[in-house]
Parts: sequence; structure tokens; C-alpha cells
Amino acid sequence: MRRRHLAYVIGAVVGAVGLAMLAPMVVALIYQEWGDAFAILVAALVTTAIGAAAMRWVGRSGELTTKEGFAIVGLSWCALAIFGMLPYLFTGTFGGPTDAFFETAAGFTTTGSSVVPDPGELGHGILFWRSLTQWLGGMGIIVLSIAILPLLGVGSVELARAESPGPHPDRLTPRFRETAKRLWLLYIVFTGIETLLLWLGDMSLFEAINHSLTTMSTGGFSTSAQSLEGFGAYSQWVVIVFMFIAGTSFALHFRALRRPAAYIAHAEFRLYAKIIAAAAVVVVIGTWGGAIAATIRDALFTVVSIATTTGYGTADFGLWPGALQILIVGLMFAGGMAGSTAGGVKVFRLGVLTTASRADLRRLIHPRGVFVARLGRTAVADSVVESIQAFFLLYMFIFMTGTLVFGMIASGIGPDLDLTTSASAVASALGNIGPGLAEVGPTSNYLEVAAPGKWLLGFLMIVGRLEIFPIVLLFTRELWRR
Repeated sequence: MRRRHLAYVIGAVVGAVGLAMLAPMVVALIYQEWGDAFAILVAALVTTAIGAAAMRWVGRSGELTTKEGFAIVGLSWCALAIFGMLPYLFTGTFGGPTDAFFETAAGFTTTGSSVVPDPGELGHGILFWRSLTQWLGGMGIIVLSIAILPLLGVGSVELARAESPGPHPDRLTPRFRETAKRLWLLYIVFTGIETLLLWLGDMSLFEAINHSLTTMSTGGFSTSAQSLEGFGAYSQWVVIVFMFIAGTSFALHFRALRRPAAYIAHAEFRLYAKIIAAAAVVVVIGTWGGAIAATIRDALFTVVSIATTTGYGTADFGLWPGALQILIVGLMFAGGMAGSTAGGVKVFRLGVLTTASRADLRRLIHPRGVFVARLGRTAVADSVVESIQAFFLLYMFIFMTGTLVFGMIASGIGPDLDLTTSASAVASALGNIGPGLAEVGPTSNYLEVAAPGKWLLGFLMIVGRLEIFPIVLLFTRELWRR
């Protein structure tokens, strides 16, 4: 492991984040928030200077190995959570690093959990920074780096392999840099279209921009304490559509520009749509009553929001019947498609696990038969099945361990939280969703969680956003051996 190469790349990522801080500074200037503008400028200068120093005096450019690629992914996201705190700390938004770290981790990991009781009380510059962290984290700072690091003499293939949520990076072109450019262009176009549509409704331009940034990233930060409940039906339907789009593979979107039938031909997309449709029908039946249109809209909004791990809310599903709450927790684990901005286990893995289990059962009945796992008509290699099974086992182990530790922290230090609160908070953090159940439900926040619990949840957000392995590998001896 060549540590100077790691310092060079991480320095480039940190420097890029420092430059991104200039955008909320400009927003603060527009709204004449002079104190916040100056504080954010200082944060930008400090962050950019440290990133540049790491590149110039500490680091060294060069091609990356597989181990270095995974190390950079994990360390970069930890660095983002640290340096992203500075605008919050320098503006005095939070009194200490714990809440600032939690909010920053929730931003860059697109989790959407918050310790802010009423975002409307924050300055416009800080509100925009919250949204921007989610938008940048949506497609991944590392994916952005794939487009710029080749210019710095740093290889990109291993970074893409470490960041890719599927069995292998989904290339649109033979060059990863070109792939990253095309995906980012599509990401920007979708964000712009949603902004325009929301602005045509009952949102101001500032509200429309912020909600578009956090919808396309499946992040869920809102400018209102009521989330999307405070806006009209038109805005909610627009957000439903774009949450569904954001939970779909962006590579599939790009292919569908030329051949729209690519959606229907894609097995994972069909499964993704079926899960959302089936869950929405169950929720509509379970919440039937009152205005039909509102019932259908709230049910579909909640299902799409949780399944895509966006975390917006228009209804308090903590008040729904217990069976529907169990369904909501199940959707937290499902997530969106591989190659989307959504978190969770991913529909691809669930589909493969299901067909692999079916193949194992058939093998018990027909010992001499040859049965393989499939997704649609495509056979899945045994090595991929084994990798997915290992991922799911590790995911569930971290979930159970995290729930135990979080519950112990809560009962020993902070207010005593029940099992529903602890388990849903950990599931929400690991799946990058935002709201949980009970004390951390959609109408609550994480402000009262004890400080160690916030650090634990923030760490789990990063673990979940990076699909577990890059973070776990940081704690293995083999990764750091020469």
C-alpha cells in the first residue's frame, strides 16, 4: 500500500469539496447573510488548502492497485464526513462536532437523517449546503473522481470497481472517464427538469432547487420540517416520479434514451417496479379511508420514498397498523436498483438470492440435476451468487450488531429507546434512508439520541453507502500489507 498515492487522491477529493463550498457561499451572499457567507468562505479556504497540501507536499500521483482503490473509497468518504462539517461549525449551526458530523454523514451518504428540528430556521447558505452534500454524494464523489483523476495521472478502473454496487462496473463506453461524464450529464439533466417542474408548482425557485438536489440523490433533506407534506399534490406527484427515476439504474436510463424498450427488457427493472407496485397496493388497502386520491398518493409516495431510500414523508407511517410498519421495514432493506443513487441491499441482490434459494431447493429434490440462479433469463455465475450471499450475511450481521450496540448506548447514556426505535434507526442508517419508527419516526428527528449513538449511526451510514466491503477492508491487515 503506497500511502503517498492515497494522500494524493484523497487530497484531490477534499480539495474538490472545498471548491464546492463556494456555491453555498454565493447563495448566502444572494440572501445577504454576510456572516454565514464569510464563515463558509473560511471553511472552503481551509478545506481546499488542506486538500492541495495533501496533493502537492504529501501525496504522489500514479496508477492505483485494487487494494489502493478500495482504501481510497473508504478513506475518502470518511474525509468527506470530517471536512464537510466545517461550514456547520464555522457558522455556528451546531454547538459541537457530534451533531455536525451526523448531519454531514447523513448528507454525503444521502441518508437524510437529521438533528435539525426545523430546517426553515437555518440560513439559505447552510440549507443549500445540506442539499448539495446529498447531491454530490448521490452519484458518488468517487464516481466524479473517475472523470477528473485521469487528468491528474491517477488510474480510475480500480476506483470504479470499489464503488460499483453490482457484480461489475456497468460501462456505457470502454473508458470509465467517458462513462462517468455521461452518467453525470444525465444526473444533471434530470435534476434540472425536476427543478423546473417543481418551480411551476407551489415551490419557490430556492425550494425547487433544494428538493431536486435531494430527490435525484435519493437523499431526503427538505427545506421544511413537514418534509413534502407541506406542499401540494402536484409537487408530491412530481417528486414521486423523480424518486422512482433516481432509484433506477442510470446506465439503464442512458440506454433507454435510444431504445425505450430497454426498461421492459431489463429483468431487475421489472422486479423493482413489481416490488413498488405490490407494496403500494398493500398500503392502499391497509390505509383505506377518507379521500381516495389522497390515500393512493400518500401510499405510493411512502412506498417509493422508502424503497428508493429517499426518506421524504407526506404521512406518518408510524401511526399505521403494525403489519404495514413491518412492510416499511422490509422496504428499507430492499433499496433500489444497482447503479442507481439508492441505498439498501439492492433489488439485484434480492432477485439473485431468491432464485439461488429456489435452485438449492430443486437440487434437494433432484440431486443429479443442474440448476443455476438467474435474474430474468440471464444465468448468474456461482462466484457472483457466493459474493452476494456473503454480502447479505455481513449486512444482516452488522444490522444485528449495530442494533445491539445502539440499544446499549441508548439505555446506558441517553433516553431509553425501545427495540423498534433502535432496530429501525440502525436499519435506516445502514440502508441510507432517514426516518425510522417510534422515537425516530417520520415526524421526529435524531436530536435527542445520545452522542455515541449519533457517531455510531453516522459510521453505519458510511458503511451502508459504500456497500460495506470498502469500510470493512480498512480494518483488515491484508489491505495494508505491501
